[in-house]
Amino acid sequence: MNNITQSTGTDLVNSQAQLIVDFLGHMGLPTDNIIAEQTERNIIGQNLPAYIANLPDEVKRDACYLSKFVVGAGFGLFDYSLNAIWNEVVIDLRKKAIGYGLDIFYDSAIGGKAREFYQTEDDLASLKDSVMLDTCRKLELISDTTYKKLKHILEMRNDIGISHPTNYKINAFELMGWLQTCIQDVLSDRPTPAALQVQAFIQNLRTYTSPINPTTQQTIVANVSVLATHHLASILRTTFGIYVSTDTDPQVRKNISLIAPSIWNNCKDDPKYKLGIMLEGYNTNLHKEKYELGGQFFNFVEGNRFRSPNERAVIVDGLIDQLSEKHDGWDNYHHEAPVADSLVSFIQEQQDIIPNNAEKLARVVLMCRIGRGVDYCQGVSPRGKVYYDHILGKLGDKYTPHAMAALTHYEIQRKLEEPRCREQGRLALEIIKQGVVNERLQECLDYLISRINDTGKCVFDSQFKVLSKEYIAW
Repeated sequence: MNNITQSTGTDLVNSQAQLIVDFLGHMGLPTDNIIAEQTERNIIGQNLPAYIANLPDEVKRDACYLSKFVVGAGFGLFDYSLNAIWNEVVIDLRKKAIGYGLDIFYDSAIGGKAREFYQTEDDLASLKDSVMLDTCRKLELISDTTYKKLKHILEMRNDIGISHPTNYKINAFELMGWLQTCIQDVLSDRPTPAALQVQAFIQNLRTYTSPINPTTQQTIVANVSVLATHHLASILRTTFGIYVSTDTDPQVRKNISLIAPSIWNNCKDDPKYKLGIMLEGYNTNLHKEKYELGGQFFNFVEGNRFRSPNERAVIVDGLIDQLSEKHDGWDNYHHEAPVADSLVSFIQEQQDIIPNNAEKLARVVLMCRIGRGVDYCQGVSPRGKVYYDHILGKLGDKYTPHAMAALTHYEIQRKLEEPRCREQGRLALEIIKQGVVNERLQECLDYLISRINDTGKCVFDSQFKVLSKEYIAW
């Protein structure tokens, strides 16, 4: 009975297809290469029912584009069918994105200032198909193998689908292979266990308004450390988004502040820099509250050095001015350290030093490290000293000339009139030398180290000027 039904259906489709060809000819329109040959259509008729039967009823019930695929394939409009099945794939990928969580999905798909324009299900239509595919792969909503297959189908759809002019003829086996990929690898597929765990974690974090106890915190930290980096990037972006949201419960923010540092430390650098750009965007677009909350986030994860270069340049310049002011003010030992701590949060490595700030940074930090020449703690803030040594040790070959030139500054020269300041200056130069590789620079520093205890004017010696002429414009 099945064979009789299939045969009757194939005969009906073939006769209908021939009527279409005859009608086109009667209208004086082209008939060659419009619909597939009868042998190709027969292949479709013989194999298509089994493919469709593999789909669950709940999937078939709403698969309108799959119906269009069947109609197009049956009549031999294979390029039309290719477009139809791809549309069905896109619809299913969108459902996967919605089920996984739009906030997480958009955080992974959209970067920078454009992120705020993607909020609802309707905004999914604005994503390019390639971006949709890439993000689904990144979040493990589809496997790497499925991604590669779908990428090929997308390329074929763009090159030979009905939406683009082409002379290529799709054969039945190609079309059925693409259909099989879409049915087995997409319509019948579900996200990986790891992806579902990430989804559950973020959803629970968003609504968990009780304090996280130390045992739970340790468990989360342990699980975070074994996650794939692309999952960590997704968690980091979404966690940041939850924290800066103005309607987030304060306890949720507190919980995030406990677990975000471990997420941050296990994540690659690229997502961190992207968050820095996003934070700058809040400031540019006058989202004051989000910007302030984002600044808090970067502080407790110790990520200030990942903020955007423009923003870092402005903030660091302001901190240098504050440090100079505190150093010259009342109770400087106490007031220098908090500013120095903030400054170091932006400068962990040499590459964190912004060239525009380098000269001023070297001068002010060296001035604070030399101190004020008093007896107590040799004139240097004991809490600030650690920070100053850190920054001076990061100057290296690139920025050490700024520190040597800073010794000629009138404020530092005035300090170097005091023996204690000269001793602290020598210690500062020795710290700087530890980070220097260039032999000529080492020679310059050795010259100063050997003489500065006797006179702070040694930086003006003609011999030193000859040694340093390649680095300092005398």
